[in-house]
Order: sequence, then C-alpha cells, then structure tokens
Amino acid sequence: MALTAIIEEHGGPDKFKLVDRDVGEPGKGEVRIAHKAIGLNFIDVYQRSGLYPMQLPHAMGMEAAGVIEAVGEGVTHLKVGDRAAYAANPPGAYSEKRVMPAAQVCPLPDGISFEEGAAMMLKGMTVEYLFHRTTPLGKGDTVLFHAAAGGVGLIACQWARSEGITLIGTAGTDDKCQLALDHGATHCINYRDGDWVAKLRELTDGTGVDVVMDAVGKDTFEGSLNALKPLGMMISFGNASGPVPPLNIGILGQKGSLKITRPTLFTHIADHDTCQAMAKHLGEKVLSGDVKINIGQRFALRDVAKAHEALEARQTTGSTVLEV
Repeated sequence: MALTAIIEEHGGPDKFKLVDRDVGEPGKGEVRIAHKAIGLNFIDVYQRSGLYPMQLPHAMGMEAAGVIEAVGEGVTHLKVGDRAAYAANPPGAYSEKRVMPAAQVCPLPDGISFEEGAAMMLKGMTVEYLFHRTTPLGKGDTVLFHAAAGGVGLIACQWARSEGITLIGTAGTDDKCQLALDHGATHCINYRDGDWVAKLRELTDGTGVDVVMDAVGKDTFEGSLNALKPLGMMISFGNASGPVPPLNIGILGQKGSLKITRPTLFTHIADHDTCQAMAKHLGEKVLSGDVKINIGQRFALRDVAKAHEALEARQTTGSTVLEV
C-alpha cells in the first residue's frame, strides 16, 4: 500500500484526499518506483482546478525522484536499485510509490540528490527545450523571462548565463528580482513598479528582445508581444494568471512580423530517446555547477494542500518539494 494524494472533483486545494492504494507489480514497459522526494509544478494546479481537465478520480503530481523497486518486461535502461527521476504522464507522483510507464523515467546521477532530482526534472527539461529545441538561440541573444524567481525561472537565469545569453527577468517584488539577479539574470524588472515594457525598452535601447518566454499568460501576454523585436519569437508555455484570450493573428504582422508558439514539455519527451537526451543534458548542467537547483520550500506529502495554497498565492521562490 502507498499513501497517495488524489482528487475526485476539480476545485481548490481542499479537494485533495489522502488514500492508501495498492501498488502492484509493473507490467510490460513499466517500472515500480519508491519515491524519496516529489516536485510541485503549476501544471498540477491547472489539473487540480480543472483548467486542464482530467478524468476523475485521479492521482496527482507529475514529477518525482526515487529508487527503482521492480522492472517490467522490455525495460532495459533501468534496473532494480537504480536511482531515477522523471517528469511524465500520467499524473500520480504525489505518492509514496507507484507503477508507471518506464520510457520517461531517467537515471539520476549519483552527484544529484533525490530532492534536487524531484525539483529539477519538469522545470529543468522545460528550460532545456526553451533554449535548445524551440527557436535558435545563441551567445549574444536577448531573452525576456517572466516569473524569473520561480522554479523554472531560476534555472533559466543560470542556463542563460552559462550560454552567454542576456536574460531580462520580471518578478513581483524587489527581493524576487534580486534572487533572479543572484542566479544569473542580467537585469530584472519589478513588474509592480511602473510600466515594465517601457523599462525593458530602455534596457534594450529601444529595440526589444529576440525571444520572450512567458508562463504567466493572460496578465503578461500583450506586453510580451510589445517587448519583442521585429521578427521576434513569443514562446507562451504556461498560464499562471489564466488562459491567454483568443488572438487576432493579424496583430503579429502589425507588431513586426512576430512569431508565436505554444509548446509543451510532454510533446518533446514523448519520444524515449529525446527524453533521455534532455535529462542527460540537464544532469550535465547541474553536475558541472552551471545550474544549481534552488529548493525554496519543503512540505510533507500529507500537507500537499498547504503546498498548493502557497504556490497559487505566489508565496514561493525556486522549487517546492514534498517530502515522503
């Protein structure tokens, strides 16, 4: 049996229920993993609230790290006793242990702790595809990154610095801006302190940025388009403030022949080999010291509702983990 957080209906953090579930043995292409630490992400909030509807009842959570307890037929990249981590479908990471598809479960290097592994996979592989698989980016390019002091943001700040990319962040307090700067952001704008688009234009001598990486959504979308250079790329990869309203595509032409995309991590990692390569790249960044995983908050698995309340209230910095 394994303690597991589930929801039976969409809604607020109060909808979580803690139940003991039978785990069983892995089938073909599956593993059983005993979790040591579990990661929290905004996609968990979207699924719980119903913004991303799920067939209910369902276990929750997309990211964790632990030890492989059993391996099903056909699994060759993992064995019993291996340290492993993942960010993957289906949800179910908010649990002491689970059986799940093995293809997106990745070896966790010895030099990376279980907590770091749980905190880095979804966020870190998101940064990996943003910087390497979405649009060409290289040394000297300029990126605007919203929520730069969040879990994804602090990894992105460090990643950009390691690649010679200028990253201009936004955050909601001066303290959060300083945190982003400490992690490698070239500049950080407090978006509560005046017109952040005008400030960005000042920082770029009026030209704007090459790429915007925006997981905030509704509240920042129009400003993000206005922050781009002509022919710039808008990457909308989340909607923490709510979904982006329908777009008149002609606006992209009016604002300078802009490009826009709405990628997801799960499209990128659907292919086993690509997923493993992305995780390996992320692990190399962490082991080299280029990227340090900032864990700002820890909650017990039983306190998952409190963790969601803090995440939604934007009271968190860096990554948040549930301790098993």
